[in-house]
Amino acid sequence: MTEKEKKEKEKKEGIDFGMGLGGIFEGIGNLIESVSKISGEGISRTGEIKGLGDKVKGIYGFTISTLAGGKSKVEPFGNIKKTPKGPVVKEEREPIVDVFVEKDHVLIVAELPGVEEDDIKTEIKGDILNFSAERGDRKYKKEILMPCGVDVESIEKSYKNAILEIKFKKTEK
Repeated sequence: MTEKEKKEKEKKEGIDFGMGLGGIFEGIGNLIESVSKISGEGISRTGEIKGLGDKVKGIYGFTISTLAGGKSKVEPFGNIKKTPKGPVVKEEREPIVDVFVEKDHVLIVAELPGVEEDDIKTEIKGDILNFSAERGDRKYKKEILMPCGVDVESIEKSYKNAILEIKFKKTEK
């Protein structure tokens, strides 16, 4: 395929992520370069990695959003992690999580499909929120550094249609 044909394909199909295990991270690099073209919008891509055997299932995705001032934020999710020795497939998935800092509260929204509300455990230690969930082969785990001081006693949680919402009142810190 010529360079011109590749560019036409990218225009037609979007960005090529190279769904091979090693190509995923190269694809992210290519996508991040393209983020500068995004203005106030976000991108989300997901995929399943095949060829890892019957017992291992690789889930990988990321979201990219443009923040105020034009800075881009890349948030990966799934169970494939990049390490110095190469990509590793873990048993626990990292869910998609958004953190919203509002005037008087902090809202954390996470997608946890395949689990029930009783399966979700939350714990806050200092300024780090940890939550996990497990049901059958669905295992999630996430650690979130709180963006500001919060009142841990004010925690409000709700879970509906695979969406976990955790809300804290902000403190003066």
